[in-house]
Amino acid sequence: MLAQKRPSLDALINANPRKQEVLPAIELSLTNCLSETDLHLSVPGLKSKVRGKVRDIYDSRDYLVLVTTDRQSAFDRILASIPFKGQVLNQTSLWWFDKTRHITSNAVVASPDKNVTIVKKCTVFPVEFVVRGFVTGSTDTSLWTVYQKGVRNYCGNALPDGLQKNQRLSANILTPTTKAADHDVPISPQQIVERGLMAQDEYDEVSTKALSLFEYGQSVASEHGLILVDTKYEFGKAPDGSILLIDEVHTPDSSRYWVADSYDQRFQDGLEPENVDKEFLRLWFKEHSNPYEDEVLPDAPRELVTELAWRYIFLYETITNREFEIPLTQEPIHDRISANVASCLASLQRP
Repeated sequence: MLAQKRPSLDALINANPRKQEVLPAIELSLTNCLSETDLHLSVPGLKSKVRGKVRDIYDSRDYLVLVTTDRQSAFDRILASIPFKGQVLNQTSLWWFDKTRHITSNAVVASPDKNVTIVKKCTVFPVEFVVRGFVTGSTDTSLWTVYQKGVRNYCGNALPDGLQKNQRLSANILTPTTKAADHDVPISPQQIVERGLMAQDEYDEVSTKALSLFEYGQSVASEHGLILVDTKYEFGKAPDGSILLIDEVHTPDSSRYWVADSYDQRFQDGLEPENVDKEFLRLWFKEHSNPYEDEVLPDAPRELVTELAWRYIFLYETITNREFEIPLTQEPIHDRISANVASCLASLQRP
């Protein structure tokens, strides 16, 4: 009996009838993206704004208002604005926050808008908890890069000789990093405690939760034909001393996903795994500019922006098994968010 032919990544993404349903909405929204926000100028009670690469963060007494924009970052700069990206990331995280409550509490208080999450204020641990299930990557801190250089003890993990690129590890590992001058610095658990970044009991609790979250994420991804390859988590301590999961969870921005059905054969053949991410846009900029040094970058091609918007939606729908809700009108996004946030904060802060 012949083995059933598995669908390729191209078939999953480009031959997907859903793509033709959402493309018109994506194209209509190319000029109506959420690139910048100024909620502190229009919403009472918002004190200040911190602009991240993708999120704008506003201070509101006991809460923070996190607005996920459509900005697309790479090479430590903004490349483009991608229709619906902020909505996808925010709703993906909210789905995972809800599904992982059995593993850890989180900081979410409310989501008054498709692009917005309101969270409890926490003291954020200055450590990103990167969990990896495979030897892969191309950045300076990626596991494959350091492994090629001969490193066999990375962030406290002993690595055997003979591993190949994209090989599955015998067990998931934690490779924490700290932030310094806009880049990640690997650090061991012992160094985290010795430098006073976290107490030993805090590290033990968070590391256990991070590994459990990743294992659960891998299980859910597997059910939908995907492999969760690696990801990062952030945690903070609430005023009552409890440790909460914060930021984003298992989004296309914070995680790497491969197509499960083709992984084994492609690994055996020495080919790169099929992936669903923004790599093709990064490659275009590297081919058409020097994104690290050029003061002005070329505009991202319309067709690539449209394709990336579709891929974000595809990944959201595949993981959550929900249909992405396309906004029905071309109402200015900023006006909608301002009204929804103002109404929610007034309710939360009412005595």
